[in-house]
Amino acid sequence: MHYMGEIAKLKGLGDASEKQLNTIGIYTKKDLEKIGALEIYIKLKEPHLCFLYALVGAIENRSWLDVAQNDKTRLLIELDNFKHPN
Repeated sequence: MHYMGEIAKLKGLGDASEKQLNTIGIYTKKDLEKIGALEIYIKLKEPHLCFLYALVGAIENRSWLDVAQNDKTRLLIELDNFKHPN
């Protein structure tokens, strides 16, 4: 069952984000949490980094700007490790 509008109501995401996420089978916050921001970001062919911050913010109920300011370095390292595992 798809919950239209659920993603758009999450902090930092809107209708356009929801449509983009729906194209890869993401319909709920639970879907976001299950797959994870990094894998979703890569499946979406790595849009702007702000979208990665918004995904993390939506999962953690934080603003994308807070994520960008406080977690940018960690996320970039995790993204690199995710794309190039040892």
